[in-house]
Amino acid sequence: MTIAEDKKAATQPPTTAYTGFNDRTQLNPIFARPGEATELPVDRIPATESLPETAYWVVHDESMLDGNARLNLATFVGTWMDEYAARLYSESADKNMIDKDEYPQTAAIETRCWKIVAGLWNSPDPEKSIGTSTIGSSEACMLGGLALKRRWQLARKAAGKPYDKPNLIMSSAVQVCWEKFCNYWDVEPRYVPISDDHKVLDGHDLEKYVDENTIGVVAIMGVTYTGMYEPVDQIAKALDGIQEDTGLDIKIHVDGASGGMIAPFLQPNLVWDFRVDRVVSISTSAHKYGLVYPGLGWVVWKTVDDLPSDLVFDVTYLGGHMPTFALNFSRPGAQVLLQYYLFLRLGFDGYYRIQKVSQDVALYLSSEIAKMPAFELWNDGSDIPVFAWQLKKGHTDKWNLYHLSERLRLKGWLIPAYPMPDDLSDLTVQRIVVRNGLSRNLAEALVIDIREAADYLDSLQAPMPTEGQTHTFTH
Repeated sequence: MTIAEDKKAATQPPTTAYTGFNDRTQLNPIFARPGEATELPVDRIPATESLPETAYWVVHDESMLDGNARLNLATFVGTWMDEYAARLYSESADKNMIDKDEYPQTAAIETRCWKIVAGLWNSPDPEKSIGTSTIGSSEACMLGGLALKRRWQLARKAAGKPYDKPNLIMSSAVQVCWEKFCNYWDVEPRYVPISDDHKVLDGHDLEKYVDENTIGVVAIMGVTYTGMYEPVDQIAKALDGIQEDTGLDIKIHVDGASGGMIAPFLQPNLVWDFRVDRVVSISTSAHKYGLVYPGLGWVVWKTVDDLPSDLVFDVTYLGGHMPTFALNFSRPGAQVLLQYYLFLRLGFDGYYRIQKVSQDVALYLSSEIAKMPAFELWNDGSDIPVFAWQLKKGHTDKWNLYHLSERLRLKGWLIPAYPMPDDLSDLTVQRIVVRNGLSRNLAEALVIDIREAADYLDSLQAPMPTEGQTHTFTH
């Protein structure tokens, strides 16, 4: 595919969308009212108005063709909140998070939330930390990366050294937002390849990648491909050794997109957070295991000094003085209130119980899949409740995991199959993300469907076709 074709494809609807081939939407006669048009253009604004009921049913009927969120085991994003959360969401949908002069209480609640999160991440003193809400963990990662880059630049300028060739060290299994960060902000990405021996970034060979232009290292608490934790404390020890040998003091940003809201509850003794001296910032996705509707993220710096002051802007034209250091300007405030609602509603014990149920379901599923002769686990879901498996070598030449994914889709299950990153790109895995709402009963039904699908594929007398297979990977 050429670059032009790639750009064009990025603007097209996904191939699974029910877009049809007509450029008109025909209204069901039941919805049409006297004097209203009975057809509406699909991708142009209509010439005349419609009644709200008519517009509602048009959009409602199109959107119902989306998949069943409960059966989508590809996405990390939360898809359910209780009725009180829904009521609060409706009541606060008009709040603009950036307008702290108009919505001072929402701003105060935002501060309470990031201080709560800082405490969960063992900040030495949450009152001396600094944080913010974001539109999601990708923006939170961007801010963490920008702070690393700016601190490095300021230090290089002060020392009279060049500051035009920054690089960032990360795993080859890093989430795409970090590739975007490096692309958008002119930072050289240095990928440490994962392998069968080193399934995550663990500090191995780190000295081969670090130099005086390194702005930091990204450690992932829940690798997107497989759900495994990267050992932050072990990475920090490797950087300690590098500093002893070279004098380079390299800091760590922890991308806790999923694990940031799992580890504090399920693995409280695991040292990965601000207890590690080299960790200066941590981000998480509140709309993943923070259990909030999309989109909301959090990023916290250990101390105010870890966020360069020249990244903070003072805005006055909405009334009053408002410091802001988000990439977005106007953005919803409702999700911040939903996060605070959950903190009050669930408390530590409630979060523990919900995350523990998800982990128990993940461990059940991985243990049952491990028993099936066709498969071999990559990991078991004992970090975040996410795990991946591969087709056992030599098991069959008649089908692959893409075929299994297609068979499961017939039952409504969305379980992606995709190649692993560079150096393991010839290895295909499937991944299940267990979220709140995937009950043990549903998991048992899934096990039956996987077993039946694998048995069916094993019974084939000839190989399945591979032409036109779609390689799917959902972050």
